[in-house]
Amino acid sequence: MSETHAFFITVANGLESLLESELHSLGLTDTRAVGAGVYLNGRLSDAYRVCLWSRLANRVLLPIADFPAAGPEALYDGIRSIDWSQHMAVSDTLAVDFFSASSAITHTQFGALKVKDAVVDQFREACGERPSVERHTPSLRINVYVFRDKARVAVDLAGQGLHRRGYRDEQSRAPLKENLAAALLLAVDWPARAARGESFCDPMCGSGTLLIEAALMAADGAPQLGRDYFGFSGWKGHDSAAWRALLSDAQQRFSAGLARMQSQIRGSDKSARAVSMAQANIARAGLGDVIRVSAQPVEDIRYPASLPRGLVMSNPPYGVRLEQGGSLGPLYATYTKALREHFGGWDAAVFTGAPDLLFRLRTPLKTTLKVANGGIDCKLLEAHLPERRTKPAAEKSASGPAAADKSTGLPDPWARKSAPKTTLSLPEQKPGVDVSAFVNRLKKNLKPLNKWARAEDIGVFRIYDADLPEFALAVDVYDAGRRFVLVQEYRAPASVDPALAEARLTAALAAIPAVTGCAAEDVRLKQRRRQSGSSQYQKLARDKDTHVISEHGCRFEVNLTDYLDTGIFADHRKVRQWVFREAAGRRFLNLFAYTGTATVHAAAGGAASSLTVDMSATYLEWAQRNLALNGLDGPQHGFLRADVLGWLESPPEDLEKFDLILLDPPTFSNSERMEKTWDVQRDHVGVIHQAMRLLNPGGLLIFSNNFRKFRLDEKRLVAFRIENRSRDSIPRDFARNQRIHQCYFIRRP
Repeated sequence: MSETHAFFITVANGLESLLESELHSLGLTDTRAVGAGVYLNGRLSDAYRVCLWSRLANRVLLPIADFPAAGPEALYDGIRSIDWSQHMAVSDTLAVDFFSASSAITHTQFGALKVKDAVVDQFREACGERPSVERHTPSLRINVYVFRDKARVAVDLAGQGLHRRGYRDEQSRAPLKENLAAALLLAVDWPARAARGESFCDPMCGSGTLLIEAALMAADGAPQLGRDYFGFSGWKGHDSAAWRALLSDAQQRFSAGLARMQSQIRGSDKSARAVSMAQANIARAGLGDVIRVSAQPVEDIRYPASLPRGLVMSNPPYGVRLEQGGSLGPLYATYTKALREHFGGWDAAVFTGAPDLLFRLRTPLKTTLKVANGGIDCKLLEAHLPERRTKPAAEKSASGPAAADKSTGLPDPWARKSAPKTTLSLPEQKPGVDVSAFVNRLKKNLKPLNKWARAEDIGVFRIYDADLPEFALAVDVYDAGRRFVLVQEYRAPASVDPALAEARLTAALAAIPAVTGCAAEDVRLKQRRRQSGSSQYQKLARDKDTHVISEHGCRFEVNLTDYLDTGIFADHRKVRQWVFREAAGRRFLNLFAYTGTATVHAAAGGAASSLTVDMSATYLEWAQRNLALNGLDGPQHGFLRADVLGWLESPPEDLEKFDLILLDPPTFSNSERMEKTWDVQRDHVGVIHQAMRLLNPGGLLIFSNNFRKFRLDEKRLVAFRIENRSRDSIPRDFARNQRIHQCYFIRRP
């Protein structure tokens, strides 16, 4: 136990400094924070202390070897060179976690297989038997990380992610990991608040994770006290006496902490099922006497009036809707109103991937922490909620500096002020270029669209589309944690002087940040041309510029520079809403699927299954990431890389038919990967007939395209009932151009 080791403690990106501070609070000061973890020099008992007491760590790794691994054979030989009999017996079980970056070995499953083969071959050669593989609770979990063709081999002393405390058997649809919940609480200094006797409330508690982690901190409870498996339990180097001593001390501290605990912990949720799960989790954590939960909607919060003030904290929805219908805007409006009305004088903390929806809180917000949750960039925001008070009647006057908020009686920072108007400072203009008309149009369009997009939970919207002939641009806003603006330049006619066109573009780009509120470096420029062949899939840049935006509760990855299109077609937003509404219980087919945004909406709407078909492997992988980003990936959602036209001509004989089909082909294509050229005006009749063969009776085919001169040949489609929904499918931000796309509902009579 006196031997010193260099352990590596892993943690989620962005939490390294918090983890290092936590280790210091445990008396472990010989540390060094790096990306995704902290190095700790200490004894084995120190590593045990981290496994038992760290609220933030993911894994505790004990490195045992490192060596060059430029290929599979070098990896195999390096693993074989380690004496594994020091760590396990032939009768024990093992599991391998393998990771690689910037290395020749890129396939992690193949790498893990080579490591496993090297270990079992060593035992088979030495004693004629081999250990077995156990994925979940092995005697020895081996962690291998290959970076730049150098392998680091470690024993995983945690065995499983330390976020698994052992108290949560059931969970709500969008749970917060236990160690992330703890990080949020530590970031707002909850342990010190609890020591002062402050209360803690979560009005949207779900399965109770924040409540339990808050109570464990208040009661001095070791987060892993209820866990029955660690990676060191079956490891040959395990010191059971040292572990028992730590465990006994933690049990005594928890009992004493519960006895002296002053903080009151309260939670509620509108879902009775979630409350039932929370109560079961609380009981397993041994906290049934200190946490109270109830089933009540957030707008009807009724906590005891005698509850001491303290911290109200929540993790409201910001990904896939937890219930069908509606956007997140009304939910956040209800939540912020409840905070203002019921928690005056409290401190509030909200962890969300949709921070813009908190504007109705009407009090300054401080960003305390930025960290990803499930691939979504999120923020922890803090605010002090002002006391509710009503102005005396004599003070109520329309001539005051600001209108009063009706619910609080306080000045409304969003109300119109009587202060003099300020004039936008325009960039220096080149001779012959007057950008003021462009700026005025941009401001006029943006003002109502900003409010509308925020209320409707729309993360990308168009604010300008060649409204003025001399500024032939399309300008789109992307709200992805921070604001980006994508400018697409339409190629000027030959009659326009190229130098003048360039000067106008330069002036417009310089003016956009001040009008839209984005940073100058967050403006992106692309030039649109008619695409043909493989150019529609061509990369435009080397460095990824990926971000996550929301749309009616769904989350999507967008790439603002690498491709001509960003990963989502904003003008088809209403079409995706229709898919969401029509999908419940149905089999959905998405043809020419691009990045699968419609598939995400179908899955969120309750589709029984889906098949997403596209010719591009790049876009299919993107579509799979989009489903995973929303927690909707599963075996019922299939992906097929195929030439859609060829596949429709000869679909598999055993293919089950669909109830809902989206057919959204390109305008034109002559890609080498397609068997023949495609022209939507020339070829749409045939492809509609082929798609309708795959539609079940009573089903719906949604056919759309972006060819502005398109005319549906209804004479050759008389076998079907056709409804032109083009006008209804145009979103508010594209209403300036009613020909942006065409859309039809097609059914059998």
